[in-house]
Amino acid sequence: MNITLHNKTAIVTGAATGIGRAIAIMLAEAGARVIVNHLHRADEAANVVQEIITAGGRAIAFEADVTSASQIRQMVASCDSVDILVNNAGVIAEKPFLDITEAEWDHVINSDLKSVFLCSQAVLAGMAKQGNGIIVNISSDLGYLGREHYASYCAAKAGVIGLTRSLAREFAPAIRVNAVAPGPVETAMLSTAAMSAEWIEKEKDIPYQRFAEPAEIAATVLFLVSDYARFYCGQVLGPNGGSVMP
Repeated sequence: MNITLHNKTAIVTGAATGIGRAIAIMLAEAGARVIVNHLHRADEAANVVQEIITAGGRAIAFEADVTSASQIRQMVASCDSVDILVNNAGVIAEKPFLDITEAEWDHVINSDLKSVFLCSQAVLAGMAKQGNGIIVNISSDLGYLGREHYASYCAAKAGVIGLTRSLAREFAPAIRVNAVAPGPVETAMLSTAAMSAEWIEKEKDIPYQRFAEPAEIAATVLFLVSDYARFYCGQVLGPNGGSVMP
């Protein structure tokens, strides 16, 4: 497939590392001007921008807390227009349900779900005015499966799926909203080194018997923002190695 995103501006949240980094690079390779959002990761974000520019692409880094409506508005206002938003930023936490504090619960829900609400709300008025736009939200296979000791993360990622479908219905056909629900991906946030032995044992049940590479998730996002996916509305694509088979 020949995917071209020339003359498009894309914001990728949490783009300094991991899946977000891979998405930013892949969208830039397709011709998009990419806003590499980050929080307290200036060096990593600068490296992503430099890699994109060295390859002939266009990118700038923008530090903004995606749980802060005012900071998100500043980021969006820095763009003449936003054609593509990829809500990727998030955190994960492993803890028995009865031990989760209210502050810990709020941190995950705010980072993984409220951020999608705030960022989407910040760009949708402009997208509606220009008559087009694309939003891709990063969920997780755990939004379907659930998992013990990951209640806050599972709840947030399930919420992302529900929010995606609601926005898709409300803003179609001018604005296309879909989601990606990966299985486990080898990143700094989620790696075999950081996982409990119990979780590693559960992941052995995946038919592909490995973690995804960030580029495999980015390729799914690239498809969803391309014209090849123009009839996708409220869909959740699952590059998960077979962990979920809807």
